[in-house]
Amino acid sequence: MKGMLNGLLALVCLAVAAWSFYTYTKTEPPNNLYIIMAIVFGIAMVAFGGMFLSGRVNKTEDIHITE
Repeated sequence: MKGMLNGLLALVCLAVAAWSFYTYTKTEPPNNLYIIMAIVFGIAMVAFGGMFLSGRVNKTEDIHITE
């Protein structure tokens, strides 16, 4: 359950970062708050995505090279 939550949070951060960057490019004059939000949520997306992917590794079974 914890791994799926990290994956979901990574997707939410991706959506917010994409929306923030899109809004930054469309506003005239550009508002720096949107680019800061895009950077922060982009970093959070990478962190949550890394935690999601690291939880997918099977740590209990030894895998031999010949298998």
